[in-house]
Amino acid sequence: MLRRRPSLIVFDLDGTLVDSAPDLARAIDEMLTRLGRPPAGEAKVRGWIGNGMPMLVRRALTGEHWPEADPEGFSQALALYMEIYEANLCHLTRLYDGALECLVALRQHPMNLACVTNKHSRFTLSLLKQLGIADYFDAVASGDQFTNNKPDPEPLLKTGERLGVRPADSLMVGDSAADAQAARRAGFMLACVPYGYHGGKGVDVLLPDLVLESLAELPAWVDSAPLQPMPEAVTG
Repeated sequence: MLRRRPSLIVFDLDGTLVDSAPDLARAIDEMLTRLGRPPAGEAKVRGWIGNGMPMLVRRALTGEHWPEADPEGFSQALALYMEIYEANLCHLTRLYDGALECLVALRQHPMNLACVTNKHSRFTLSLLKQLGIADYFDAVASGDQFTNNKPDPEPLLKTGERLGVRPADSLMVGDSAADAQAARRAGFMLACVPYGYHGGKGVDVLLPDLVLESLAELPAWVDSAPLQPMPEAVTG
């Protein structure tokens, strides 16, 4: 269970709040087709999502999960992919069941909500607006706005600093190893959803404090989590 009631809840985007794989995969396949390559298909692309668009394109071009270097033609392929994806940003992307219910309920709590994603800012806010959830967040942060992306803790730590909340009072909600590693390195509590883009390994191996079958369960868990005790008075 949660160790304390959070003052900040940070949500990942792709694979946590939204199922964007159909649109991401369609853009990857169109990119590959225009480059004279065979399409990858949605099932394969789902396993590539989670470490930002440059890595997604590297994986599509090489078929390797962790390519050691940029493949030939990478820059042109990335620009082409971003152009295609921007034109098809929210055709098939949908909120996961329970996501909107969760955000509506949490907005009734005295806490900060943020969306922190490795997605490029060229797409993040537009997608949130098209899905009708942009106004639920006190902060929205994208991968290109930081020196390092998740799994580095920088995006979480800087978002917490921006909102004036300590890491110990913050909760990361995500679906992948990148989310889990960023949370642990930042000193955040960690909740995971089992349905996202975790590569088929499940989320139990990420050792979260809480597994949510649906985001709709999160407000009740927040309500039941103990308030952080006041520090003991110093005597002397």
